[in-house]
Amino acid sequence: MRVIAGTARRLLLDTPKGLATRPTTDRIKETLFNIINNDLPGADFLDLFAGSGAIGIEALSRGCKSAVFVENDRAALSCIKENLRRTGLMGAARVMPMEVMGALASLKDAPPFGIIFMDPPYRQGLTGKVLRMLAESNACAGDTLVILEEALGEETGFVSECGFNVVREKCYKTNKHLFVKKK
Repeated sequence: MRVIAGTARRLLLDTPKGLATRPTTDRIKETLFNIINNDLPGADFLDLFAGSGAIGIEALSRGCKSAVFVENDRAALSCIKENLRRTGLMGAARVMPMEVMGALASLKDAPPFGIIFMDPPYRQGLTGKVLRMLAESNACAGDTLVILEEALGEETGFVSECGFNVVREKCYKTNKHLFVKKK
């Protein structure tokens, strides 16, 4: 896995060993960033369930002002820190070594992020819980773009119930990205 574009282009990234994380493939990451490329310059980025940090690092490399990485797995945290060091992007990053719900509680009164990305473990009902917290948080404003990575075929009717509208959906072979904004 590597950084695809920007200031850290072509640098290789570490990924945690084992099955605890599902690194986004370079092809899917490239498609995702082609979609959001115009939203990146100067934005503050929140990477929930950050895994190796590859998505937030790509965002920083492509011009985001800052990125917050939320992860509670020790091996993944080690990868995030090493990847930030390797890419020289540590100065624009904040790593929160905790569970997502605790991090969102502490970020509730933070200024709004421009982009929030989440890739929770599939089929555990976490996406709805996180969206409900974001709906009540200052960290997510009406113009904040929230990107959800979900398993293909996963029911997403809860998005509207949580106070968000789907503005775009991109399907791949095994997963999909939903782009949502507050109603």
